[in-house]
Amino acid sequence: MLRDLQALSVPHEIIVADGGSSDATSAAAAAGGARVITARRGRGPQLAAGAAAAEGAWLLFLHADARLTPAALRAAEAALDRPEIAAAAWPLAIEGTGAWLRWIERAAALRWRLTGLAYGDQGLLVRRELYDAVGGYPESPIMEDVTLIRRIARRARLGSLSVPIVADARRWQREGRVRGTLRNMTLLTLFLVGVGPDRLARWYRPEPRLR
Repeated sequence: MLRDLQALSVPHEIIVADGGSSDATSAAAAAGGARVITARRGRGPQLAAGAAAAEGAWLLFLHADARLTPAALRAAEAALDRPEIAAAAWPLAIEGTGAWLRWIERAAALRWRLTGLAYGDQGLLVRRELYDAVGGYPESPIMEDVTLIRRIARRARLGSLSVPIVADARRWQREGRVRGTLRNMTLLTLFLVGVGPDRLARWYRPEPRLR
């Protein structure tokens, strides 16, 4: 992902928010030209910490396993010069072959069209002033992306960039074709009807049992 970002032609800074990893993540990120900061573990806290450390007028949030083609980056750069865009995400593409991955991509596009919700693995480009105005990412263990997108939707339309971002398929392969998809749909539905993110997080990644 850091190599992909080298194709950016606009002035930028790259910040990697490390949640206490014990491997070579920090060293690899620093070697790739990123500024590494330490944050409390969890997507919400890490994304919030990265935004707090950033200095630009625009923020671009990415998951570490995302891949971005030069065309996808050009689409994001073009959005910076469009005054009607305050926030945007990429359509989702998943790396790999198989009809079920294509089905997930189509389902993600349909979800976005019907509900206005884009997930974090689709990236998020947002003006800093809008991000701050809506309160930014919550430091919650799950659904931080849905929470922020819903906050943004109250003030601005989420634009769609023209070229997809590419997500790694390992999560879908590990969780199973049906089980993972149904679980995510169930968690989203429960969240939208008011179940708290802390409770959902225990179902998403159950705590190990004491022995």
